Amino acid sequence: MTSHTEPTSAISISNVTKTYAARGNAPTKLALDNISLNIPRGSMFALLGPNGAGKSTLINIMAGLVVKSSGTVTIWDADIDENPRQAKSNIGIVPQEINFDPFFTPERLLDLQAGMYGVPKRERRTKELLELVGLLDKANAYTRALSGGMKRRLMVAKAMVHTPPILVLDEPTAGVDVELRRQLWDNVRELNAGGMTVLLTTHYLEEAEELCDRIAIIHGGKIVANDLKENLLSDAKGKEILVTIDRAIDHVPHALEIFGATLRAPNVISLCYAPKDTTMGQVIDAITSRAGLGIIDIVPQTRDLEDVFLELTR
Repeated sequence: MTSHTEPTSAISISNVTKTYAARGNAPTKLALDNISLNIPRGSMFALLGPNGAGKSTLINIMAGLVVKSSGTVTIWDADIDENPRQAKSNIGIVPQEINFDPFFTPERLLDLQAGMYGVPKRERRTKELLELVGLLDKANAYTRALSGGMKRRLMVAKAMVHTPPILVLDEPTAGVDVELRRQLWDNVRELNAGGMTVLLTTHYLEEAEELCDRIAIIHGGKIVANDLKENLLSDAKGKEILVTIDRAIDHVPHALEIFGATLRAPNVISLCYAPKDTTMGQVIDAITSRAGLGIIDIVPQTRDLEDVFLELTR
């Protein structure tokens, strides 16, 4: 159960390091390098990173499946070292792997899971959860007969039997078709609107961009970005503009090289600039006064999360 005074951070990670000891021919591996991260209560938070960046290690530490080497982790209001039982009951984790007995029915599975968390029979929400994930009509079918997408949704219900204030989704839509992915996200949006904090890891960057309000990027065991989505998209390398000029040229003028300028066509130049360091006026001045070109048109280019992600993890 959650406490009455709700914390400002749903999850607070401070100076967490994880080193895996050398085994056989494999040397020691630094999986997490002094990571600090606050996930605000009620947020829809994405943790992104390439394979091997440390995402799963961090989630497994929160779940109590991996022991950190140093640092502190607080889940809602419980320190995972001082109060591991409460910390585990404050979080519901939907892992990447489907992990339940194929001969159980969804109803039986959720009932058993609730029992394992010590939820009294009268407080169990089995039917309500099955309805929430669109599986009420499958309550008494064997889980082995469910489609891949249904099994994923059942995993979400399973993570919620003890009514945790935080839901962690670790690559929840891997291998799920577009229609079922949409249904899953509708479920998750509804939960978030009801006050649940959602932490998502995903390789589908457009998914994180569409769903999440805050995004952190982990690379090589370090947090390389952590901000509101809008700030991340506008601040990264800056804005890109396409400038149509009044003549054809065969190379980028020297005066425009500082903007990483490239020719898109003989009379179209792409330039990038960071608004916090350079004004649009300065860019125009460089084109007209220093490069001696006339401007016919300027078109701003929208950057997406993939641009930012590649920039920060190259």
